[in-house]
Amino acid sequence: MLDVRKFIHDNKLSAGDVLPSENAIATQLGVSRTVAREALRGLAALRILEVGNGRRARVAGPTAEALSVILDHTVYTKQLSVAQIQDVRRTLEMRTVSLAALHRSDDDARQLLETCAKMMEAVEHDSTAVMEQDILFHEIIARASGNPLYSILVDSFRIITRQTWDIGWRARATLENRVENIKCHERIATAIMAQEAVRAEAAMSEHFDSSFMVLLRAGVN
Repeated sequence: MLDVRKFIHDNKLSAGDVLPSENAIATQLGVSRTVAREALRGLAALRILEVGNGRRARVAGPTAEALSVILDHTVYTKQLSVAQIQDVRRTLEMRTVSLAALHRSDDDARQLLETCAKMMEAVEHDSTAVMEQDILFHEIIARASGNPLYSILVDSFRIITRQTWDIGWRARATLENRVENIKCHERIATAIMAQEAVRAEAAMSEHFDSSFMVLLRAGVN
């Protein structure tokens, strides 16, 4: 796999560029076709390459999938706790919300307000819809930051959110508590819309403080 990555670097290939055939790679690297195939498959599993049936491998663009798998694995094998992941996430999102307030587009602001409205519409009857809009809300903020790496990192947390969502939802047992959580999202969105970074950070801090306490009370650590 290292030799294939070196080939990509040496030939200055970019996302979307097509690699030579398995036979050609094997010849250039001086290995068997089987070894070349396994190297391509390994890089595809890491999302460095895109490999499809009947198509030559392409250089993949950056995604959150590989990091998401790692986070999922480390939590299930108890190498990291949910609280540790949330602590890192909080640090990242305090920065992304500040940058989003400075760099957001009008479309970003509109989408954030729309996700809040959809959460409020679903709060009484569809917790899954609320969860998906909540995940989208944080991913929009990360994209609005203008730094693609923040977007990848925040997107990778969605798998943890889906694992802990029902716990947090049940812990916020009353409609009033659930609505207040959505209103906190609204405060974040309106601060970003107004391009007030300090207010956006304060609202995001409030949001994470609440989320931490809910999970702790539910026994998640």
